Amino acid sequence: MSHTTTEPAPTPGDATSPARAPRGVIPAYGQSFAERGHVNLLLLGATGSIGRQTVDVCRAHPDRVSLVGVAARWSVRRVVQLAREFPSIRYVALASEGCRNDPDLEGMPDRVEVRFGAAAVNEMPAQVPADFVLNALSGFAGTRASEATLRAGKTLALANKESLVAAGDILMPLAAPGTLLPVDSEHSAIFQCFLGEDPWRATRIWLTASGGPFFGWERDRLASVTPDEALRHPNWNMGKRITIDSSTLMNKGLEVIEAHHLFAMPYDQIRPVVQRQSAIHSMVEFSDGSVKAHLGAPDMRVPIQLALSFPSRWDAPVEPVDWARLGRIDFADPDMDTFGCLKIALAAGEAGGVLPCAMNAADEMAVAAFLAGRIAYLDIATVVARTLDTFDAEPVTSVAQLEGVDKLARRRAEQAIHDLAR
Repeated sequence: MSHTTTEPAPTPGDATSPARAPRGVIPAYGQSFAERGHVNLLLLGATGSIGRQTVDVCRAHPDRVSLVGVAARWSVRRVVQLAREFPSIRYVALASEGCRNDPDLEGMPDRVEVRFGAAAVNEMPAQVPADFVLNALSGFAGTRASEATLRAGKTLALANKESLVAAGDILMPLAAPGTLLPVDSEHSAIFQCFLGEDPWRATRIWLTASGGPFFGWERDRLASVTPDEALRHPNWNMGKRITIDSSTLMNKGLEVIEAHHLFAMPYDQIRPVVQRQSAIHSMVEFSDGSVKAHLGAPDMRVPIQLALSFPSRWDAPVEPVDWARLGRIDFADPDMDTFGCLKIALAAGEAGGVLPCAMNAADEMAVAAFLAGRIAYLDIATVVARTLDTFDAEPVTSVAQLEGVDKLARRRAEQAIHDLAR
């Protein structure tokens, strides 16, 4: 990999960067936001794990949120059910063209406008009369929708981390504090730790990880891991790809890159740390040595609801944690020699350019191959590393450029998978 350098973040007192200026998506010191009124929500990725939990929040707060449009890949029956349950839904997009002839569409209410194809999904943020878009699409495919939301001047609640991993250099200049709200539990936690603070006084982000189901395992034991074993996350209920990425620690590498973009924090000031109980969702350390931590139940409905309610807090969507019964909170360094995906992701993030995009594409391919039984668990990191070795860190210029990188990386990853196939 070729490497590029990143200018250090401004510090308090810089003549060119006042201490109270915004830092990424963090409000300027002392900045406040007006209470948000009723939210007209467009939900992209409505049938996935985050999408289903977002619908739970909508059900709990019908007086505060109207679900006006939904998008999914191909879950026609589920989308029809949503349209029948929520009379406020007027717009539906299904990314798969094959859904046009699905017999379940006969149950769609007449009031709903249905469109098909990936372009239809990507056009929804600009065309649907919603003031708030929650992007829970899976993978790099969600990048176009994130860009469209920000260019349309709408508020983006981002659960599609791949948008920032691949295209953070493009998306962040389009965002301003209050217009891009993180939904990942760790980044929501970091966001909350920054609130009320001078953001340029932060010296370190502690990005917590559960360690996944294989914490403490040696490489020889990992060699025979099955998909079923890797999908048994100890604390969280998530989609298949993110669950496998959590087990390999690739997900934590992606989240470091995401945090770098969201909070304008240099990579050497973002430290992953294993927190086995998933009780602390992340921490921010400040120049005086103080550390603010965000604690809570390991349930995605909490950060989803905060994104919808910010700057308010609505009644809890989950049972409160009994901290007296938790017993203990443990920390440990991640084992980056055994779990090589984290080391690969950190190197790609620091190198920058198109490398994070290529890495994400290769990982998507490798995880799918592992789940299909084509390669072994440890081969996931091998596929990603071999794919990245064929790319240089060219600067990011457009989403169209990244789409080309994504396609090329997938072809090269498929060749690596073929070479490793059992």
